[in-house]
Amino acid sequence: MDNMLADGYLWFKTIHILAVIAWVAGLLLLPRYFVLHSQIDPGDPTSAKLITMESKLRRIIITPAMIATWLFGILLVAALWPGIMSAGWFHVKLTLVIILSGYHGFLVKLAKEFKRGERRRGHKFYRMVNEIPFILTIIIVAMVVLKPF
Repeated sequence: MDNMLADGYLWFKTIHILAVIAWVAGLLLLPRYFVLHSQIDPGDPTSAKLITMESKLRRIIITPAMIATWLFGILLVAALWPGIMSAGWFHVKLTLVIILSGYHGFLVKLAKEFKRGERRRGHKFYRMVNEIPFILTIIIVAMVVLKPF
């Protein structure tokens, strides 16, 4: 098992980075759809189109990318085990990735509200929450690249 992890490390890292890019791109796009969605009535034909777009974005890009991010991230941790467990930056990164996963779940909940015709929040709310994945990603990348502690 150790040889397989060592031999595949650079591939795991490559796929992990690509999955992160797709995941975060989707997490940045979905709230932009919500901004548009919050400004139209539930019966509007555009609402049905946005529901389809939101659903496809979640099912085809965001959720599979999150799963791949976690899967290949776990493989990277396994390849670096046990040394990585003493790195403080890794614990910060992992905590933020867990928060990002929770944010993902929150966006799924919001999409389901739109699908039910609920409009609980205004467009300003969605514009603000749209910043969350970018801020978390900045800190995560800084932890991985700079390894400050």
